[in-house]
Amino acid sequence: MKNSVYQQKLAAVYQETKTQPEGLTTQEAKERVEKDGYNELKAKKKESVLKLFLETFKDAMVIVLLIVSVVQLLMGSPLESIIIFAVLLLNSVVSVVQTKKAESSLDALRQLSAPMAKVVRSGEKISVPARELVVGDIVLLDAGDYVPADGRLTEAGTLKIDEGMLTGESVPAEKEVVDLTKEVPVGDRVNMVHSGTLVVYGRGAFIVTSTGNQTEIGQVADLLENATSSVTPLQRNLDKFSKKLGIAILILSLVILGIQVARIFLEGQQDVSKDLLNAFMFAVAVAVAAIPEALQSIVTIVLSLGTKRMAKRNAIIRKLPAVETLGSTSIICTDKTGTLTQNKMTIVDFYLPNGKTGEFNPQPETWSKDEERLIQISVLANDASISEEGQELGDPTEVAMVSFSDKVNQPFEQLRKKYPRQAELPFDSDRKLMSTVHTIDGKRMLLTKGGPDIVFSRSKQVLINGEVQPLTTEILDQMKKQNEAFSNRALRVLAFGYKLLEEQHEVSLDDENDFVLVGILAMIDPPREAVFQAVADAKSAGIKTVMITGDHKTTASAIAKEIGIFADGDMALTGQELDALSEEKLNADLEKISVYARVSPENKIRIVRAWQNKGHVSAMTGDGVNDAPALKQADIGIAMGSGTDVAKDAAAMVLTDDNFVSIVQAVEVGRNVYDNIKKAIAYLFAGNLGAIIAIIVALLMNWVNPFTALQLLFINLVNDSIPAIALGMEKSEPNVMKRKPRDPNEGIFAGQTLLSVVYRGILIGAAVIVAQFIGLQDSAEMGVAMAFSTLILSRTLQTFPARSNVQTAIGAGFFQNKTVIYAVLFCSALYGVALLPGLREVFSIPASFGFHQFGIAFGLAFLAMILMELTKLVLRKKVEQV
Repeated sequence: MKNSVYQQKLAAVYQETKTQPEGLTTQEAKERVEKDGYNELKAKKKESVLKLFLETFKDAMVIVLLIVSVVQLLMGSPLESIIIFAVLLLNSVVSVVQTKKAESSLDALRQLSAPMAKVVRSGEKISVPARELVVGDIVLLDAGDYVPADGRLTEAGTLKIDEGMLTGESVPAEKEVVDLTKEVPVGDRVNMVHSGTLVVYGRGAFIVTSTGNQTEIGQVADLLENATSSVTPLQRNLDKFSKKLGIAILILSLVILGIQVARIFLEGQQDVSKDLLNAFMFAVAVAVAAIPEALQSIVTIVLSLGTKRMAKRNAIIRKLPAVETLGSTSIICTDKTGTLTQNKMTIVDFYLPNGKTGEFNPQPETWSKDEERLIQISVLANDASISEEGQELGDPTEVAMVSFSDKVNQPFEQLRKKYPRQAELPFDSDRKLMSTVHTIDGKRMLLTKGGPDIVFSRSKQVLINGEVQPLTTEILDQMKKQNEAFSNRALRVLAFGYKLLEEQHEVSLDDENDFVLVGILAMIDPPREAVFQAVADAKSAGIKTVMITGDHKTTASAIAKEIGIFADGDMALTGQELDALSEEKLNADLEKISVYARVSPENKIRIVRAWQNKGHVSAMTGDGVNDAPALKQADIGIAMGSGTDVAKDAAAMVLTDDNFVSIVQAVEVGRNVYDNIKKAIAYLFAGNLGAIIAIIVALLMNWVNPFTALQLLFINLVNDSIPAIALGMEKSEPNVMKRKPRDPNEGIFAGQTLLSVVYRGILIGAAVIVAQFIGLQDSAEMGVAMAFSTLILSRTLQTFPARSNVQTAIGAGFFQNKTVIYAVLFCSALYGVALLPGLREVFSIPASFGFHQFGIAFGLAFLAMILMELTKLVLRKKVEQV
């Protein structure tokens, strides 16, 4: 019944809901509650905290780290095991907290139902808890009431309802008791009311036709339950890479273990148990050296640093991965009202029968009689007001007129005090007129405003240059032509006229004719000033902006064209037109469609999914309840700070200033964060690769192992975390917003990252190999000490070239990121601790290791760093020559 109830005859609705104008009896209502349940949104059973916690340990990298940490614990290295366990535990707790917070979006939806409702039962008006409403109840509505359920109107006295939370429209919907036969979207169902919306004007009554999850807002809740939260590109890539890395490290460790075991038995020793244990420990240590244990926590920390930077730009991140996702966003699906526009009707033009149009002179003393009368009618035939505190009260269209009067230096309160209202004919959706009676210049007048077509058809005369003249066909055609021109600019137009009355005449609806036509005012919900540049910046960054709105197609297309979203050759579709498209047709036309109008929540999710199916990373902005499912479905949902709690809870990011430009700024931060994460990853793997190269060469050359297990663990402790985090604080590269959005399917080593890892890894490995060779000329112990020192110094100094793949540390500003300098000093100090008497024996550094050996190790590490930086200069010169 629900999908077609607005298309049925009212008598049929009474029959189908088994009710009557006197309402249900108390017993009938009780029986229906027992049968259908309460009028409240029901949620699926939530997963337990324990289950959510355990699911965080399914990640491949996490599993590998758990195995390594358990082996370390069994082998007598509890400190490293405890550190790894602590990091994994922290990540799991953060993940569970984020998931539980996301569930609050449905809780916010459930709080939108009205606590009490006025109903007619057994012919008597009573108040009942809204949750006890049932299908067939007759509910009464007054201004200020929240609608407690969905229903078909039986009465509507100048009823206006704010349905923006469902439709996205800024202007309240006018309701009336009519029969509709055609299929129309929710925003055009004028004979229906919907749960959670607000009555802003008039009164009404309706038959409850849907309750709980069967209401429109209930459908939104179901969509929100079923919308899937996307995994970020970085998470997908890290997961894929972790599985491959785990297998590769396992094979490498087994090969190294096999080679060492073979050597032990080939040497023919009697007692091999100690050597076998050392060989196994070294194989484990190699695994630990190859796996960047701190990778997951470093990614989390760098993302957290990004959230702080975004907060300074009015973007609050609710879900940490959204920082990285922003950097790969290629599509922004944005709502119009309140996001691209100011969500405030504003008068922007006017037209008088004498042909005057454009901007209104803000000096009332210079106005003609025509202009003066136009302002008088717009303010006096008007119920809106603005308080001393600036609070706007009333219909947005009427508020726009009193605000305009104040703007042109004619305070609306002065006019109302000077010409008090004597009588009125309230607005009616059938007449589309409102009239009030005032005495102006000693003459009693009926002042009227309304729809242009209605006022035009009821006018006989016209005011031109202060004189009343007959309304000729030529003048009327010109007025109609101008009205059409305003409408084509997506402007909302109202016409104004007046009529002289006799002193004792009591006005009635019959008096609304034979008007003197004065002029028309045109208004719009204007675009935000910063939006024009923001859309242009997004385009230059390779990001397509798509408008998705509940407004009419003509209005949406005009605004989209004005701000640069809609270009020649682009398409605009309504929700109904979108429903009629097959998936194949939508996929073919998708990139040409820049505007979607009169859309439903289901439409929004379909649009987002269509872009996702094409491999794009989509961002969806919104502020209403109707936006929440799409906000959750999108790769990144962006809610407005002034929007509903439901939208905010479903979103990954909230804009505190509701400013579209903040999205573009956030994208820049997101791209920078991703760059910094890749720099940290490249730093970690280059250092690990250098160690592995040195180990493999030593095995092939039949040298002693270049590092002890404890040395490798110490190097990881010294070099893995602090420098990588420092790299996460780098500023944006110069071209960060001139690049196209990256392919979300590209690997974490795409671009120059893999080349940098391999090249820097080879240089570090070569420095270590040379150092060990020099040390071996003295002794095996000195060879190990030289290899250990060179590796830890090389990895520490590598922090400088790791700051950029194209800029040298000096070119990027040596002191621009002071954290890098502090990190290098900190790591050097930790290495110095290992050289202290009493500790150097623990780290297998012989007493004969002195300044000479340290100088060689430092020199080799420094040379490797210089070669890394010089290569950038050579490559840059080649690019410039090309």
